[in-house]
Amino acid sequence: MKQAQPVTKKLAENLEFIKERLGYGVTFDLLVREFTTGGRKAALVFFDGFVNDNSVIEVMKRLMLVPQGGLTVNAAKHVLHSYLPYFEVSEVNDLIEASDEVLAGPMLLLIDGLAQVFVVDVRQYQIRSIEEPDLERVTRGSREGFVETALFNVNMIRRRIRDPNLRFEVFKVGTRSQTDVMIGYIADIASPDIINSVRERVQHIDRDAIPMGGKNLEEYILGTKLNPLPVARYTERPDVAAAHLYEGHVIIIVDTTPFALIVPSTVWHFTQHAEEYFQNPPIGTYLRWVRTMGIFLSLVLIPVWYILATSSNLPEWIAFIGPKEPGRVPLWLQFLLLELGLDMLRMALVHTPNALATSLGLVGAILLGELAIETGLFTGEAILYTALVAVGTFATPSLEFSLAIRLFRYLLFIASVLFRWWGFGAATLIILLTMGLTKSFGVPYLWPLIPFDWPALLRIIFRYPIPNVSIRPRMTKPQDIRATPRHKRR
Repeated sequence: MKQAQPVTKKLAENLEFIKERLGYGVTFDLLVREFTTGGRKAALVFFDGFVNDNSVIEVMKRLMLVPQGGLTVNAAKHVLHSYLPYFEVSEVNDLIEASDEVLAGPMLLLIDGLAQVFVVDVRQYQIRSIEEPDLERVTRGSREGFVETALFNVNMIRRRIRDPNLRFEVFKVGTRSQTDVMIGYIADIASPDIINSVRERVQHIDRDAIPMGGKNLEEYILGTKLNPLPVARYTERPDVAAAHLYEGHVIIIVDTTPFALIVPSTVWHFTQHAEEYFQNPPIGTYLRWVRTMGIFLSLVLIPVWYILATSSNLPEWIAFIGPKEPGRVPLWLQFLLLELGLDMLRMALVHTPNALATSLGLVGAILLGELAIETGLFTGEAILYTALVAVGTFATPSLEFSLAIRLFRYLLFIASVLFRWWGFGAATLIILLTMGLTKSFGVPYLWPLIPFDWPALLRIIFRYPIPNVSIRPRMTKPQDIRATPRHKRR
């Protein structure tokens, strides 16, 4: 707990404390502007670049209009209601709290003789332009994506949910970073148990900073250690966040982080994409099936093919499986080298400037493709099936889930190489047990398969027409399970 430092009525003492705590004279961007208002000494304290210059000038103009002796009885109320009525102003009585406020961007107003510090929010936000997120592109629909400023992200959600019950609670996380963390939910839909659980986990973070923003926060509140499966869905789209709020989910927005975390989440949240809902239901269902098939094949295709390719006496209808020329490198090593090569190429593309990315892709394709086959290092079929797996991996909407699938694929493949079908079965059982035992805020990861919920499972298999969806998902235990207005429920 921070020790309080009450505000005194002496301006000099208050300024001295704030200057010493914030490093005035050492840090170049801390500015203190002293002036006179109503015959009293006053000062503005702010960080350069955080405040809007025109608003600061306007505040000073208004305060300098206060007549001599105009700040006597109820001076604080007089300042707020007569001279600063157009600004967002609050009062604090603790100098430590006041200095923490100015670190977040607002400006402090101190007046001699007043035992209050006015916090004037005249911040200006330096942000990049709002663009469509690269990982969640759609052919139709909004092109808006979250930015690094949490308040703007909240505004984009409020444009889509004009509900008086939409709530955003803000907490400061990190004793040094004081990072703003916002918890969003619709009060009469979201389960109070889930809201309280999220709130308590955020409040119990005892750390000096969360420099990586939302990712650091996820590890603190969800306790993910050895399990590679993501248990919170990331989204950079405000429309996706709004859709989940309507279903009873809770979203977490971290300042400086251009995405929101959606909890609770199940495995199916990571296999669906917004594109399905910007197409007709039959097309959306088809896209969902193809995407799910690609994800499944990216997990099992190479292990199953390897077992069949190294088996003897295959049935005639699958006798074509297997390379005609085995190559200079053992088949199992070929797949491991190709997997590692693709991962290295992917990482290289992330760190390569855009102007060189195409060249790197061509070089990688030539090295891993034509030249490798011509030299006999790899077989053509090994490269073909690895490429199919790569396509299925890239078709996975969630980057975090695709990386988890990649680790599970290594487990399946190594077990299949060592113990063939028995190893494949044992590794599959381990993967299913991992998924079955994983929970997100008490919600089973495999719901609605475990526990079984047939109506909910049908909504996952098929993309239902939106007018036909009248029940919110039971997994979030919503207070209001009906999605239809109350006056129409008869």
